[in-house]
Amino acid sequence: MKFFILSQGAQTFALTRISMMKITLVSITVTIALLLEVHADVLPQKNFDLKRFAGRWYRVGLAYNSPGFARHRNKLTICMGVVEPKENGDVMMTVWKTKSSICQKEVYRYEKTAVPGVFTYFSTRHSRVKDITVVETNYSEFAVIYKHRKFNREFSQVSLYSRSQKLRPEVIEKFKKYATQHGFPEESIVIPPPADNCPLARH
Repeated sequence: MKFFILSQGAQTFALTRISMMKITLVSITVTIALLLEVHADVLPQKNFDLKRFAGRWYRVGLAYNSPGFARHRNKLTICMGVVEPKENGDVMMTVWKTKSSICQKEVYRYEKTAVPGVFTYFSTRHSRVKDITVVETNYSEFAVIYKHRKFNREFSQVSLYSRSQKLRPEVIEKFKKYATQHGFPEESIVIPPPADNCPLARH
C-alpha cells in the first residue's frame, strides 16, 4: 500500500478549495432560503377550479415593480381577456388591449404545473418564462393574479381581474392593500379607465 504525503503548499491549496466549496454551499443555501421566504406567501387559491375560472375577465387593476412602469401608467386602460381551459389542463388566454390607440388581440398559452392555480408561459417579448399564480378568486366577481419573472433582476406584477368593468370599492382597496403588503409602492398601483377606443373591451 502506498501513502502520498502532500506538501505544505498542496495542503494549503486543498484546504482553501474545501473552504471555498463550503462557502459556496452556504451561499446557495442562503439564496434558496431567501427566495423561498420572498415567495412563501404567494400561494394559489385553495381548491382552485379551472372550469369555474373560465370565461371573460377584465383587468381593472395592476401593480408592477418595473422601474420604467411609472412613466407609462397613465396610458393604461382596462383590457379584456377570455380564459379557455384545454383538456390537458393548460389555458388559452385571449386578450384585447389598447396599444398606440389601436385595439390589438393577443393570444397566450399558459401551461399547467403540478400545483393547481399555478401556471407558466414563455414571454416572446422578454424571452423569459413567467410564473402566474391565481392568488384569490370567488370566480363570479374578482380574481387576484400574481405574475413573476427573472430578467437581470426579479420583476413581479399583481393584477386585479373582474367579471365586469366595475368592481366594488372594498375589493379594489383589498387589492391595493395586498400589493403594498408585497412591496409594491403606491405609485406602481393603477386602477385604469375603460378603453374607449377598444370596442371589444366594452362588451
